[in-house]
Amino acid sequence: MNQGERAGGSPARFHVTEVRVKLTEDPRNKLKAYCSVTIDDAFVVRDLKIIEGSKGPFVAMPSRKLADHCKGCHHKNHLRAAFCNQCGTRLDPDRAPKDARGRARLHADLAHPINSNTRIELHKAVVRAYAEEVEAARAAGADYRPKSFDDLDVLSDMIDEEYLEELERRQEERERRRAQAREAEAAGGGLMAGGAGA
Repeated sequence: MNQGERAGGSPARFHVTEVRVKLTEDPRNKLKAYCSVTIDDAFVVRDLKIIEGSKGPFVAMPSRKLADHCKGCHHKNHLRAAFCNQCGTRLDPDRAPKDARGRARLHADLAHPINSNTRIELHKAVVRAYAEEVEAARAAGADYRPKSFDDLDVLSDMIDEEYLEELERRQEERERRRAQAREAEAAGGGLMAGGAGA
């Protein structure tokens, strides 16, 4: 059975255990807030955006800018770039791939729900927390202080030193094996060259 499924065949449900919302300062901006979502008190997804759409607020997942390589120097450039950041070559303005509606795909989600039930549950939790934060800001007036995401960055209490040491040991072992393989390959290449000359 797939780990994402229960015995009944339906997707396993997750629980949004916390949503932190940080309102943007300019009320005229369509980007209304940033938020972080904690799932099952175990996993945090940050940098979700709450954007005011024509049908109300919607949740945009954290994403990265898509890039491609300059045909001249092969330097990586964002798909919106008109010129290469390395060599200055003019770039094709229509080089971005298009989505099903014909719009340029300039970003790719870093994390996102993979089924509609999860998307709906996440959307409801985030929009509910956003509405509560807007109300709290309205009630507090000038005394309003936005929520902080800083404590999510403090990892020192949660880091397992033995685990980190094990990762470092494994990395050193991999590097040692690669070095041995390179030495063996170089030695084998030298023998073959010497044998060919004999």
